[in-house]
Amino acid sequence: MAVRMYHLAVDAHDLPAQARFWAAVLDWKVLFEAEDEIVIGADEHTFPGMCFLPVPEPKTVKNRLHLDLSPDDRDAEVERIVALGARRIDVGQGEDATWVVLADPEGNEFCVLRPKRSLTD
Repeated sequence: MAVRMYHLAVDAHDLPAQARFWAAVLDWKVLFEAEDEIVIGADEHTFPGMCFLPVPEPKTVKNRLHLDLSPDDRDAEVERIVALGARRIDVGQGEDATWVVLADPEGNEFCVLRPKRSLTD
């Protein structure tokens, strides 16, 4: 039996804004858009994608799951993502951390790491 990740589902208040933010961060595009669902991805045939779904309640606590991004240049990427609408946040990381913690426009935490060459680097 084989399985692969299909979508990362993201609860959101403003689906279009969240989808467009993440599409810009990841250099992806909007692949499907309806009132109750927006799907983004690199293209229709590249897995996984992200699926934004509406929820009425606001985010209230730290994420139990978050994305780690590994760019070629961490500091330049942090600047670019902040310019897109993210903000730096403190979740207790020390000043010597090799990653930067950001929050998307709806407050979902994610990290921008130093460049990585493998999943165990």
